[in-house]
Amino acid sequence: MSEAVAPSLSTYQDEQTFSFQKHGAKTHQRPYLGPGWDEPSLLHDKIREYYSIDELIDFLKQDNDNGMKKYKKITLQFPDALVADSAIIVQQLQEGLKVAHVHDHHDHHEETEINFTEKLKKDKKDKKDHCTKSCSNCKCSDPLDTKQQNDTLPQEVWILADTAYSACCIDEVAAEHVGAEIVIHFGDACLNAIQKLDAVYVFGKPYLDIDTTVQKFKETYSDKEAKVVIMADTPHTHYMYPIYKQLKEDGYTNVAFADIDLERANTATIIGFKTCDAISKGTRFSNRLLKGINSEEFDIETDLMDYDLFHITQPQPPHLLFLTTKFSTLTIYDPSSNTTSQGPFPSLMKRYRYMQMARTSGTVGILVNTLSLRNTTEMIKTVSRKIREADKKSYMFVVGKPNVAKLANFESIEVWCILGCGQGGIILDQTNEFYKPIITPYELEMALSPQVTWTGKWVTEFERLIADDNDNDNNESDEQETTASSDVPQSPTLEGEDEAPEFNPVTGKFVSTSRPLRNIQHLEIDSTSASANEDGQLVKAFSQAVAIKGTVSTSAVYLQNREWTGLGSDFAGQEDVDEEGALVEEGRGGIARGYDYDMSNRKE
Repeated sequence: MSEAVAPSLSTYQDEQTFSFQKHGAKTHQRPYLGPGWDEPSLLHDKIREYYSIDELIDFLKQDNDNGMKKYKKITLQFPDALVADSAIIVQQLQEGLKVAHVHDHHDHHEETEINFTEKLKKDKKDKKDHCTKSCSNCKCSDPLDTKQQNDTLPQEVWILADTAYSACCIDEVAAEHVGAEIVIHFGDACLNAIQKLDAVYVFGKPYLDIDTTVQKFKETYSDKEAKVVIMADTPHTHYMYPIYKQLKEDGYTNVAFADIDLERANTATIIGFKTCDAISKGTRFSNRLLKGINSEEFDIETDLMDYDLFHITQPQPPHLLFLTTKFSTLTIYDPSSNTTSQGPFPSLMKRYRYMQMARTSGTVGILVNTLSLRNTTEMIKTVSRKIREADKKSYMFVVGKPNVAKLANFESIEVWCILGCGQGGIILDQTNEFYKPIITPYELEMALSPQVTWTGKWVTEFERLIADDNDNDNNESDEQETTASSDVPQSPTLEGEDEAPEFNPVTGKFVSTSRPLRNIQHLEIDSTSASANEDGQLVKAFSQAVAIKGTVSTSAVYLQNREWTGLGSDFAGQEDVDEEGALVEEGRGGIARGYDYDMSNRKE
């Protein structure tokens, strides 16, 4: 009989159980660099060529009128997909700027700078010797003031890895935190005009197989008479003319392409990109120029719906919705997977529903999602004025990158109006994550109008909205002058006459707070409140009123409709609750390793 083996009461362990786990180095995916991007020996050269680093260094070397470097503090802004390249780019920029400094050490500019600094110190010393003031704040005590010290400092490079708003816009707010003099934006850009700083755009030169792209185009559009516009994001735009030229040679007669409108970014500098010189004329469309359209009487508002769009790379959801309203059909080609898709895309039906909900909303939150665009301040004033003229309340919020948690803190807001970039700064909320609807200024303008006539357009540009608003104001003033000069009698408003009731077009319920700023002619209070005794019933009756200074208080209405209105509201109306409450007792004190009662127990 064999002996019984004792059972194993622990897991198997060997000599490698307690050894350190080794992790390999993380490799960043860079397919946009083309074949061989994963070769370490070629990485730096590919990044230098991709971002046109040499041309960028030459631009940053330029001097001002005084012979000093024009840009001392340089900020680099990257989207999330390109942050992995930031360290290599900074290294190459620092090496290039340092080489220029050493190379110009005996140059005339460097000698002028040294002589200027020495002369400045001598003048300051002479001025200090003849100064009779003894105060510590005297300028003579400082050999160089702040501005002159900055002129002698070397160039500094900062990385703005996380922008507060959409990645396609230049973040002036983050750049001002370090006192930047210039912002260099890498990657896809909307080319919106900014207010203060100098800007440089570096789109990059991503890899694209032109033959494969043309083949996918032919598979999608077999009819060579089809009207198609080829478009891409800004980094891939330099491929548009070669693709257009090859399709023309293959027999496609009605094909056109979209080039970048350099006048849109006339205040900025673009590095590593040149527009198509073979076709100079074009029709302006957003921040693009449509080139190759044969018709000379082409109307961008009506004739563009006859064209299909073949877009290379996936646009941002707001820009994608905008494109669906301008073209007949839309096909998206993904260069990374060599696949095409034709939907599903964001729909205007949800935008129409949110617009209808805004018609009966009494409190509108103006959500500012950009501070760098040139017309942001004027747009805020325009939206606030329209909301006030519609007898609605508005509050302005600047929360950086909006998310569900941030906006959920403001429960009294019934609808949000977001002011952001039309390419990537508008929240569409396709998955219903946010608690309240988010609309655009164009949708809010339609919601505030007496009659809704939506033609299917979706306008996101601030300049066009402001221009349309000015035209509408001029038309309204002309109509008022015509009406005043005519002999048509005006129908007087009867005193005490109530306005027509308003109903929510989505839910069908009666809404009484859609116009909280309207003048209330009378406020009815029950007669029983006047005969209230001294226990404060009259005060309670007035505290529950929803009208303050002749207007409806939306906050009071919202507070009354809440189930929980503060401490003690859970026991309101209960008879067995002691109104006097209980005495406050001192709780335990101390820290986790030794509370008060633990210390007393140890002493005992």
